[in-house]
Amino acid sequence: MKISFPCINTKLVPAYKVIANDYNPNVVATPEMKLLKTSIELDGVTMPVVTYYNPDKDRYIVVDGFHRYTILKKHLKSDMIPVSVIDKPLEERMASTIRHNRARGTHQIRGMSDIVLELSSVYKWSDEKICNQLGMDLDEVIRLKQITGLKKAFANHQFSKSWEEYEKKREAKNHE
Repeated sequence: MKISFPCINTKLVPAYKVIANDYNPNVVATPEMKLLKTSIELDGVTMPVVTYYNPDKDRYIVVDGFHRYTILKKHLKSDMIPVSVIDKPLEERMASTIRHNRARGTHQIRGMSDIVLELSSVYKWSDEKICNQLGMDLDEVIRLKQITGLKKAFANHQFSKSWEEYEKKREAKNHE
């Protein structure tokens, strides 16, 4: 597998050109946000904000680093934000956001459910692909789908025929 290094091409861009995505389910509690602010004040920005560049809007959309972006832009009033850029379609950026977040934090369940449902229903990702791409096991994917509503979440799901086989065996046994 060839590994890319977008972090090598980190650049400073005007803060007004960096915008949040509309799907990140990650939430950081107030004490951790204060700690992040202190960390940036004392250590500087040690990691760039991972973004996707939208040339039509001339904007950098946050994939990972939303809270660093928030601290820099809103709390520290920075005019510039360091970014690294990845060039991926939306569905892969969504998966990337989850991978980055899951490697270090927790998520709001409803937000995770919405993303799993969208990857499944809109992008037609299989449960197996969701498991592999987001680092989940099948039980977790199924639980997240249940939160968004069973009918909608399982509209394209392939169910096993085990129940039908069980019913056939039960009927055969009753006729003996």
